[in-house]
Amino acid sequence: MTRRKSIHIGEFKHANPIPNACRIGNLLMSGVILGRDAAGKMPDKIEDQCANMFGHMKAIVEAGGGTTDDIIKMTVWLQDRTQRAPVNTEWLKMFPDEHSRPARHALQMDMENGALVQCDFTAVIG
Repeated sequence: MTRRKSIHIGEFKHANPIPNACRIGNLLMSGVILGRDAAGKMPDKIEDQCANMFGHMKAIVEAGGGTTDDIIKMTVWLQDRTQRAPVNTEWLKMFPDEHSRPARHALQMDMENGALVQCDFTAVIG
């Protein structure tokens, strides 16, 4: 039996030969998650990219056997760090309980192909 398990979801694939996430035991770590839609197109608006990104994050943690309650850390990269409001909107939808939210860190980064936001996360399942 393989100790490490690659996690793939159909609606969001990497261009490179890497999985969406990897799980060993109860630890799940994602790769970079972009805000592309299910057809692979990058929306122009950061609000739409954020909604897609959080949707992909939920699908990935669930494909790995967990729920969003298992996410303990999220790192977000923004083209413009002052545009955190759309991230916070989706954050509050996914994590409404102020006493049960993951840690989060936001960084600024130049991105390509119209990306305005991207993230990765760590989850502890079970």
